[in-house]
Amino acid sequence: MAGQIQTALTILRRKQVEAVTGLSRSTIYARIRNKTFPPAIQLGPRSVGWRAGDIDAFLASPANYRAEG
Repeated sequence: MAGQIQTALTILRRKQVEAVTGLSRSTIYARIRNKTFPPAIQLGPRSVGWRAGDIDAFLASPANYRAEG
């Protein structure tokens, strides 16, 4: 249970997301526009991050991932 809470609260920065997924910056943002990658969350005026749980869900099935909303 504690591991699930920690994963839910972990925020990954873009470089970490690129390393984990193997996707480039431009591919990540193109996939966000197409709703085939989790959306970034705004951390500050010029910084974004992704919830680790959202990235885990994407990695479980990248070809079938569809963002909600």
